[in-house]
Amino acid sequence: MSKAPETTDATFAADVLHNPVPVLVDFWADWCMPCRALAPMIDQVAGELAGKLVVYKLDVDANQDTARRFGIQSIPTLILFQAGEPKGQIIGRPRSKEALLEEIERAVGVQP
Repeated sequence: MSKAPETTDATFAADVLHNPVPVLVDFWADWCMPCRALAPMIDQVAGELAGKLVVYKLDVDANQDTARRFGIQSIPTLILFQAGEPKGQIIGRPRSKEALLEEIERAVGVQP
């Protein structure tokens, strides 16, 4: 299992928007229990799709500019980016890892 690294307001453009590989960003906060419950699934997906998809976590409390820029009003929110553009979004915890993998494939074409 791989632990998804953090991105910040300062590194978001380089980490996500200018990344040549599709990126999944988990917008979360430490106090959010659904976010904490989702974390192991996010880490599993990061490990399974390593080399095909990059996964980052963004703490919305510490990085309010980026959260505001993408209209994050509820967490957890997952946004899939490809070539710097949002291609898919999931608000709330996905039903299962399989449902998350299906959304990743649909939005950015990455398969396990």
